[in-house]
Amino acid sequence: MVRPPTARSVVPGPGRLGLVEPGAPDDLRALGWTDADSIELLWALSRAANADLALRSIVRLREGLGEGWAELDARLRVDKPLRGRLFGLLGASAAFADHLAAEPEAWKLLAGEVPAPTRESALEALLGSVQAVPEEGAHRDALLYRAGITGPEAVAILRKTYRDQLMVIAAFDLAATVENEPVIPYQTVGHELSDLADAALTAALSVAVATVCPDKPCPVRLAVIAMGKCGARELNYVSDVDVVFVAEPADACAARIAGEMMRIGSSAFFDVDAALRPEGKAGELVRTLDSHVAYYKRWAKTWEFQALLKARPMTGDMELGRRYDQALSPMVWTASEREDFVPEVQAMRRRVEELVPPELRERELKLGRGSLRDVEFAVQLLQLVHGRADESLHVKSTVDALTALAAGGYVGRDDAANLTASYEFLRLLEHRLQLQKLRRTHTLPPADDEEALRWLARAAHMRPDGTRDALGVLEAEIKRNAHRVRRLHAKLFYRPLLESVARMDKDALRLTSDAAIRQLAALGYTAPENALGHLTALTGGLSRKGRIQALILPNLLESLADTPDPDAGLLAYRRLSDALFDQTWFLRLLRDERAVAERLMRVLGSSAYLADILVNAPEVIRLYADSPSGPRLLETKPEDVARGIATAAARYDDPARAVAAARSLRRYELARVASADVLGMLDVPQVCRALSSVWAAVLGAALTAVVKADEAKRGTEAPATFTVIGMGRLGGYELGYGSDADVLFVCEPREGADETVAVKWANSIADRVRTLLGAPSTDPPLEVDTGLRPEGRSGPMVRTLASYAAYYEQWAQPWEVQALLRATHVTGDRDLGLRFLYMIDHTRYPAGGVSEQAVREIRRIKARVDSERLPRGADPATHTKLGRGGLADIEWTVQLLQLRYASEIQALHNTSTLETLDAIGAAELLAESDVELLRDAWITATKARNALVLVRGKPTDQLPGPGRLLSAVAQVAGWGSDDAGEFLDQYLRVTRRARGVVERVFGE
Repeated sequence: MVRPPTARSVVPGPGRLGLVEPGAPDDLRALGWTDADSIELLWALSRAANADLALRSIVRLREGLGEGWAELDARLRVDKPLRGRLFGLLGASAAFADHLAAEPEAWKLLAGEVPAPTRESALEALLGSVQAVPEEGAHRDALLYRAGITGPEAVAILRKTYRDQLMVIAAFDLAATVENEPVIPYQTVGHELSDLADAALTAALSVAVATVCPDKPCPVRLAVIAMGKCGARELNYVSDVDVVFVAEPADACAARIAGEMMRIGSSAFFDVDAALRPEGKAGELVRTLDSHVAYYKRWAKTWEFQALLKARPMTGDMELGRRYDQALSPMVWTASEREDFVPEVQAMRRRVEELVPPELRERELKLGRGSLRDVEFAVQLLQLVHGRADESLHVKSTVDALTALAAGGYVGRDDAANLTASYEFLRLLEHRLQLQKLRRTHTLPPADDEEALRWLARAAHMRPDGTRDALGVLEAEIKRNAHRVRRLHAKLFYRPLLESVARMDKDALRLTSDAAIRQLAALGYTAPENALGHLTALTGGLSRKGRIQALILPNLLESLADTPDPDAGLLAYRRLSDALFDQTWFLRLLRDERAVAERLMRVLGSSAYLADILVNAPEVIRLYADSPSGPRLLETKPEDVARGIATAAARYDDPARAVAAARSLRRYELARVASADVLGMLDVPQVCRALSSVWAAVLGAALTAVVKADEAKRGTEAPATFTVIGMGRLGGYELGYGSDADVLFVCEPREGADETVAVKWANSIADRVRTLLGAPSTDPPLEVDTGLRPEGRSGPMVRTLASYAAYYEQWAQPWEVQALLRATHVTGDRDLGLRFLYMIDHTRYPAGGVSEQAVREIRRIKARVDSERLPRGADPATHTKLGRGGLADIEWTVQLLQLRYASEIQALHNTSTLETLDAIGAAELLAESDVELLRDAWITATKARNALVLVRGKPTDQLPGPGRLLSAVAQVAGWGSDDAGEFLDQYLRVTRRARGVVERVFGE
């Protein structure tokens, strides 16, 4: 609230002072602050973050002081710094109001020319409070003392003294909200809080020494290493203090002293946490220096070296602490050379983001997107990458590291300055939130809690700007800084890379080639030299496209870095950019639609199958955008695609051109379906149905075109009708990306036509269709397989309906009857196709069920398939098609039940494995739990099989062993965890359980 120039003659009312509570007038009268001589006090009070809270707290303080109130009242009227400190503190912190109510004389710590808190003053106060003296015989460089007071009395004294010291820091920090005091920089506050923590644990250690060794000198050298924010001297008001202990010797006495120090510190000051020690909470609390070194050389993970970035000797034997730092520091700066560096860092980043509940992500200052952790993660990663070659980056605090990164040219100076400003703003909000009740919190108040947000705005020095009140300014600043952090987080890694290869800014500091290669390697590129070459090619020259590429590539590269294969993704993006060089919409779309860019990078970095096909079907990329009704990739229906293929092919008289048109639309549909699959927008049945539909449509377009051309050439109607029966997965509409189309060709001579001529004609048509579809192409192949026809590959390719009927009546083998279970009409003459299906129904659904002899034969064939068809060297546990609990196991089991019971249960007359499983469950042929196990295994195996094709770009059925390829398959298969080993374990678990059902049912 701004004081009017003539306010000396007017006593403002409570409303003008920001006092809204009903008791405020009575409180002012009780304090004697209602006359003109109190105006300076009243206007100062009005500027507190919460004037009502400040007034209530002063009334409580008055009651606690009793006769001493007169002294404080008199000082407040003349001591402007005291007013700023006390009112600022009481208006922002209910916790410190409680402290002053309990310890009213502590206000004197804020009065007069109080020196700024220092490490030395904090040590003097805290050590003096427990009468600590230097420990006899301690190393001359040790901060090791022996307290004269121990037990609960020492804890109580330390708690009060620490709270007094913390109050002084907070009062200095908050004074600028009330009086025209200088704003204390965030770094200064962080240093003061860290120095206070050092002093506090030094005092706690002195009590621990006196407790554990009451009658003898301390027999061990014990160093306490600060980690995390305390180690970097950027501590919060309320935070755990992470520590690690080093001792010589690391015996029971050292462990007792360390444990006692933690207990005292956690009781009196803050939580003292030693979980960052080797082996975490399961490890020894105290280790020797040699033991620490041995652990980090042999066992430590990447995140543990990242944690060591901030390690700092804080108290105890400082010489031993410095030896610890000197021994481990070199390992920190070689951590980025580790083979698992990139996946571990990426996994850790994802885990941090997943910790935040979705409803809190926009309010979380520490862990959400655009948060403090984004800044710290990016800065630490850059330090680890470049610090092995540049010692100027060997600093601990985030702000100091940003300054060093800018000075070294690893980050642009403007970007570093902007990121520092946003980081300090977010830390300021975090500090104010914690001061309110001295609780550990990082969460902004809800958007509908205007009172809490308005308090936060005033406590964080927000002032009206002429168009918005303090609350409006705060909300705008939160959005602006979160957006800036998100944007700069992407730029931080990639902008210097691009500046090193593109003519973007002649004054820009650029990475050397070696530094750029280091940075790319650390971001997950296994061939960083090649990646640098791609960046050079994409951004080179002075063209407008090069400038746009340089503008959008930071975000693209960030998205690529989170994919299974960023190298392949970057190469695919370069190929795509080259192929679309003349298409202005492409780069414009990526620039203007962030979601499109992110989805494209995810696809390119995950799927070799799509990387190839998108070059020839780039228009699908437009579908990566969202429409008001949802993702555009899902707006197309398979039946609409089938009609479109038929219509497009019908425009051409030449069969080759008709098939080319059908191929083009198939290519587009494959790219659409596969993209939606990789992006997690389609489930397994939807994918299979869409792939089967497009296969049937292309087959139909080819057949129609060939027959049409033949009739035009003949000048007369064809001698026979012709239909195509889908078999196998095509018949069940359960095709995968790598599936062939199993079919039967059926013809029927027209009335008056010679059967021999008709069959010969039909064979020529079938051969022409297969040749056209199987012609060499850059698209995924279109192989038509007729191996399931009567007599197999030795039999005629096309038969008449009557010939099929005679064969199945006399000669059908059990495996052929089984194959017919999935027969369905897919294209060609519909009437003929339906008559074929009616004809085979009595063969595939025999009255009374299949004979026991046929069942034995089917079991024998299945056993032979298991032993002979599995490729040499394949692992039967992880072969998705023929392995244990794989697709063949499930399908043969389902088909055996159909053969036995379909004559009685009409619902089993179904070519789909999943739908038949539903019918089996409904008919109670199997327990529902068994049905679910079989269904789960079929979906899991199909998903894995499809993911294998998407990742590798070619058909394959064998899951790889642990490694990068398995990680890629796991991600494309929708596995939510970062651990591909868990995906493999889940696959083995599901298929093993299904195999148990198969052995019980199929081998019954």
